[in-house]
Amino acid sequence: MEAILERYGLLLREVDDWFQTCLEQHADQIQCRNGCSACCRGLFDITLLDAFYLKLGFDALPSSQTHILRQEASVRLKGLSQINPQFKEPWLLNSIPEDEWEELMPEDDETPCLLLSEGGGCLVYEYRPMTCRLNGIPLIDFSGEELFDEWCTLNFVQKDPRLLADLRFGFNELFTRELMLFREFTDALTGAKRNEVDLFIPAALLMDQDKIILAIKNLP
Repeated sequence: MEAILERYGLLLREVDDWFQTCLEQHADQIQCRNGCSACCRGLFDITLLDAFYLKLGFDALPSSQTHILRQEASVRLKGLSQINPQFKEPWLLNSIPEDEWEELMPEDDETPCLLLSEGGGCLVYEYRPMTCRLNGIPLIDFSGEELFDEWCTLNFVQKDPRLLADLRFGFNELFTRELMLFREFTDALTGAKRNEVDLFIPAALLMDQDKIILAIKNLP
């Protein structure tokens, strides 16, 4: 599995290279960078592959820091279990009906991400999920297909970025490769390929591999 995570890291670097190019070409229009945490609020689903990659960075932090963060993650997750008693350790979102996910991650939740430093930077910036790397500007494929047509209100306040061809990227190919790696990873982990297993970041910090494997095997 380590080799798959390494390959996923390389895929994430491609995303970083694309975003850095966008930033260099539109430095006056894009505020996104490590230290800007305007979007690092509330909860959102990340893939199991992202969770394991994130955990690599988290485990490299000082033990005194990870101890505190695990405690905070536990409190956060226990609060979610109170909202939905069926949502319990190891806190796979797929263990509850998808139409119940929204109550666990309301759009008006302004709770800062657990992994933000006091200065607003990400403690595991090099290991952050793909969603975090893509957020801030619209995602438009080279073909012109709009996969996500919204952007941060701090960016492109005077122009419509959807009209800028130099922001486009091969997103369809990117997501296809991501899915292939994900299926390969779940096969290596559990012995069966899956298309979707999702968690929240707090759950990633508390992952127990044996419990994760058992929970995935019990999913439909």
